[in-house]
Amino acid sequence: MATDQLTQLLRDIRACRICEAHLEPRPVLRASMTAKICLVGQAPGVRVHQSGVPWSDPSGDRLRDWLGLDRDTFYDEGRIAIVPMGFCFPGLDAKGGDRPPRKECAGRWRQPLFDALPDFRLSILIGSYAQKWHLAKGAGGTLTETVRAWRNFAPRYIPLPHPSWRNNAWLKKNPWFEHDLLPYLRQRVRRLLSS
Repeated sequence: MATDQLTQLLRDIRACRICEAHLEPRPVLRASMTAKICLVGQAPGVRVHQSGVPWSDPSGDRLRDWLGLDRDTFYDEGRIAIVPMGFCFPGLDAKGGDRPPRKECAGRWRQPLFDALPDFRLSILIGSYAQKWHLAKGAGGTLTETVRAWRNFAPRYIPLPHPSWRNNAWLKKNPWFEHDLLPYLRQRVRRLLSS
C-alpha cells in the first residue's frame, strides 16, 4: 500500500505544472521505499534541468567525493533518495546564480512526499533552504553556524554547504569541514549502505 501511494505521488510530482507561469517545469527527484539515505538540495541547476539527472554537474562530482560514493551507488534510488526543496530549475538571478527554489513546490509537495517516504536513517541537508525546512528552529542564523553545529544533528541529519565552486572560499575559511565533518559523513554513509 505504501509503495503504491509513493508511486502515485511521484507520478503526480513529475507531472506538476504549478509554477509554469514562472519557469519551464521539469521536476527532477528520485525516491523509493527502500532508500536509507536522503539527499536534500536546493533545486536542480540548468544542466540537471537539461539532462533530467540530479547532480549531473560538477557540483554533483564534488558531492559524490564528499560522500565517498561512486556514480552507480549514488544513483541507486533503492538506496539513496534525492529530494530537492524545489523540483524544477528556478532560473538564473541577475548575477548568473540559480534563483531560490519556488515556494509553491515545497508548499504543495514536501509534506505529502515525506509522509509517504520511509523514515530515513540519514538525511543530508545541502544548503540553507533544506536546513531551515528540516531542522526548523534548530538551524542556525547562518549556513556556517548550522554546518558548524553538525554534531548536534547527527546521526540523523548532516548539514552541508552547497558543493558548488562558488563555495570554494567558504571551504578555505572553514577547514574543520574537510577535517572533521567529511570523515564522519563518509563513515556514516558507508556503514548505512553496507548494512
